[in-house]
Formats: sequence, C-alpha cells, structure tokens
Amino acid sequence: MDFVIVISLKINFIMMKQIFRYGVILLVPVAFFFLTFSGRNEKQKALIPSQQDSGNIVVRNIPLPVQLTFAGEDVPLQHFDVREALDKELHINVYWHSSTIFLIKRAARFFPVIEPILAANNVPSDFKYLAVAESGLQNIVSPSEAAGVWQLLKPVAREYGLEINEWVDERYNLEKATEAACKYLKKAYEQFGSWTLAAASYNMGMNGMKRIVENQQQNNYYNLYFNDETARYIYRILAIKIILENPEKYGFHIEQKDLYAPLEYTLISVDSSIENLASFAASMGTNYKMLKLFNPWLRNFSLMNKHGKIYYIKIPREGYRETVYQP
Repeated sequence: MDFVIVISLKINFIMMKQIFRYGVILLVPVAFFFLTFSGRNEKQKALIPSQQDSGNIVVRNIPLPVQLTFAGEDVPLQHFDVREALDKELHINVYWHSSTIFLIKRAARFFPVIEPILAANNVPSDFKYLAVAESGLQNIVSPSEAAGVWQLLKPVAREYGLEINEWVDERYNLEKATEAACKYLKKAYEQFGSWTLAAASYNMGMNGMKRIVENQQQNNYYNLYFNDETARYIYRILAIKIILENPEKYGFHIEQKDLYAPLEYTLISVDSSIENLASFAASMGTNYKMLKLFNPWLRNFSLMNKHGKIYYIKIPREGYRETVYQP
C-alpha cells in the first residue's frame, strides 16, 4: 500500500513537472503575442485619433456669402434655386481639396498674365475665374476638341484671329488666346447686354443663348432654364471666385513660397522658318522640353514660316530652372 502511494506521488510529481514545462512553453508565445500586439495597438492609438481626440475630421456646412456679384452684376441670393445651386458648387470645390489647392497655386502664375489683358480690353476681371472653370488653368483638350486654357474650338479661335496649323496652334498661347476670348465676350455682351449671359454663352454658344432668351422671353441668366451643364456653369465660376478671393476662409492655407511663380523668360522674335526646334533651343541655352513648356503653341519639331510672319518665342531666363527649394 505504501509502495503504491509512493509510486502515485512520484507519477503525480512527474506529471506536474510536465504540465509546468509545457505550460511555460505555451505561455512564452502567448506572452510574446500579447506584448507585441499590445505595443502595436499603442502605436496605432498614437496614429489614429480616438473619438475623444481633437484630431478627428469634422465636415462642416459652408455658409454662403451674404452678398455676391459677378462682373459687377448682382447674384440674387434671395432666390432659393440660386442659393441651392451655388451651395452645391461651393461645397464641391471646398471639399475637393486636391483640385482646389492646385487651382490656387496655378492662379498665382497665370492671373498676372490674364488680368492685364482683360483690363486692356475692358472685360471685367471676374472673367479670369471663367478660365479656371473651363480648364483648371491647364492646356487640356476637351472631348469636343476645344483646346487651351480658354478651351476654344478651332472655328471660334480662327474667327477671332488665332492661327492653327500643323506647326502652330495659338489656342495654347495664353496671351493670344486671352485676347481672342476677350473679343468673343465683348461681342456677346453687346448682343445680350449682360456679362453673366455673355459668360453663359461662352459655354453654349451665342446662337444657342439667343434661342433660349427669345423662347423664354427673359434676358436674365437667373430667370432662364438651361441644360444641366449651362445651368451649373455660372455657379461653378462663382464658387471658384468665392474660394480664390479668400482661400484661408475656406481652409486652404498655402504659403507664398508654395504658390507657382510666374514664368521668367526673354522674348526672341523670329521671322523665318526653324528646321529643328531642338537645335534652336540648344543654341538659346535651353532644351526642347523647356522650349515646349514655355511655348506650348509650338506643335511640331520644326516651325515653317513661309510668309515671314513674326513669332515671339519665350526663352527661359538663365538659371530659371535651378530654383532653390525652401521647405
């Protein structure tokens, strides 16, 4: 009996040792897992603000201005349809952060070119926001093949004096395209007696606007029924105007050094053909890429000039590309 008890105690002791041994083996990875992932969770807590943290993203309603004008003409914000249409476009542009940031940056480069041309042609300065709405101040091509910052169709561009051929497309020449846009807008203003209608006609054409005005017997943009695109058009321009006139009010804090500075260049007059623009660029101390960036209206690797027309080509100033980045 005593022998049996001794054996039983010995077996129990061995079993306890085994349990302890395997318990330790199991405990080590469990403890490692707990310590590792609890540490990771602490790191995640530092990166992801909790509901109590002040770093939470808060989406707020954007209040409309009390008063608003476009090109000196009042926007009737007392009308519910006007308020709601503007409300939609303002929220789209305020919360479309990446797009609007670049509109603000590009405006610093291109508005100094556009504004003096508008003023010289007696076109209200607010029309610079039309160019923003049209292209985002980029040389893009639309599905209808309107091109350049001002999004001019070939027939309209040629009608207002721009050259378009295999070698040259002056819709991409910002100065000349702005002049052409001014001619169109002044003609539209003379026809409709309203800068707002002139702006809307830029979207749908003067003939289309004329039909709308005559059929609906109204000559006020805000009293007319349009297709969806033209119905949004003026409100998109107004939303851009509101934000670009006071970016910080709408949460866009961009330092002066981060804005895109106007391009610095020297104008070279050319009255003959250039067989190779890459060689021409090299002779001017630059390269074909920079020549194209400064002169996007040059559309080929050569410039044919059979009639001795004078072209003005922008050559980057020496060292222009080597700007100093200051974070």
